[in-house]
Amino acid sequence: MTQIDHSIETPPRAPSPVHNFGTLAVHAGAPHDPVTGAVIESISLSTTYAQTGVGKPIGLYEYSRSANPNRDNFEQAIAALEHARFALAFSSGSATTATILQSLASGSHVVSVSDVYGGTHRYFTKVAAAHGVQVTFSPSIEIDVAELIRPNETKLIWIESPSNPTLSLVDIRAVSTIAHQHGIMVVVDNTFLSPYIQNPLDHGADIVVHSVTKYINGHSDVLMGVAAFNSEEIKDRLTFLQNAIGAVPSPFDCWLAHRGLKTLHLRAREATTNATSIAHALFSSPHVIAVNYPGLKSHPQHYIALKQHRMGMGGGMLSFRVKGGQDAAERFCQNTHIFTLAESLGGVESLVEVPGSMTHAGIPKEQREAAGVFDDLVRLSCGVEDAEDLRADVLQALEKAIVAPKINGLNGVKA
Repeated sequence: MTQIDHSIETPPRAPSPVHNFGTLAVHAGAPHDPVTGAVIESISLSTTYAQTGVGKPIGLYEYSRSANPNRDNFEQAIAALEHARFALAFSSGSATTATILQSLASGSHVVSVSDVYGGTHRYFTKVAAAHGVQVTFSPSIEIDVAELIRPNETKLIWIESPSNPTLSLVDIRAVSTIAHQHGIMVVVDNTFLSPYIQNPLDHGADIVVHSVTKYINGHSDVLMGVAAFNSEEIKDRLTFLQNAIGAVPSPFDCWLAHRGLKTLHLRAREATTNATSIAHALFSSPHVIAVNYPGLKSHPQHYIALKQHRMGMGGGMLSFRVKGGQDAAERFCQNTHIFTLAESLGGVESLVEVPGSMTHAGIPKEQREAAGVFDDLVRLSCGVEDAEDLRADVLQALEKAIVAPKINGLNGVKA
């Protein structure tokens, strides 16, 4: 009996970039206006475009849900920076996730890392399941992936690397090799690192996704998502769904995100410098149980960072477990002066949160703790402030969260 080959053929890759990242970030998808000579694109707010005859638009555009000049320019820039042939922008990171999952037929099976963004977990377990798509979560996907694949059912493998919020890494090439032998697509959420630090398509992934809201825009004033890929088939399928579902970003948001993208390399480098400094300080603190940061040699997958990240960079995100439990974690967040207690990440300003009570609160406690998301876990998003100020802020907040209650207790003062 002849065995059917279900393996995936690697689609043609984008041409190797002629220029380096910073040059591409500034100039990709940024043509000068041919009429005025403006070096910065104008914002095209029109929802519809004139036609010279029935079904004969003057230019490339008919209706803004289908395409818009600002969206096209932003997508070109993302494709260039992710070493992709194509990119599609969506109204949010969650809309990007939903559209990709909508491309799967009912009865499909997905394998995902356990430690994922709370919104992704919510979609997988509450929405995708209602559409007949089943998701299996794995805490060690590189080891388990071959066993978790269901012949003729598993259609997609979902990876976050680093994961949110425990900063676990996955060897994308290793998982992609196994997946492609079975004809299964691999999607990598690259939000935590950005295209500057990691390019998953170069390591075998089929689709890379981002919450543009985070590092790509970088200024906490845009809600957007994007997917990049090389396959014409994926492009056709996702473009149809993008238009049919209508989860598209506004021209103004595309313009803002494109502007933010131009300084991504500068912000990502500074955020990494700050996170590295803080990670070392936390690692040396007697008030900390554990530090999750891929840039530390003590990180269990640091070797993956060295081969998968630009110059082994750890990025601007880190998390740590504080002694004293959930109460201490909350006290820490309430005593920072520069870090703002808020959800989200990747902006120029530094943020702090307790995932178990905030971004990941919707995940049952047993599942959260199995993925390493304990109640005493604190997540930091390091911005572009001065490293010395951020480090001092973290250390003073730790003292107030851990030491001050003990002193007050000895003196009979309620914390």
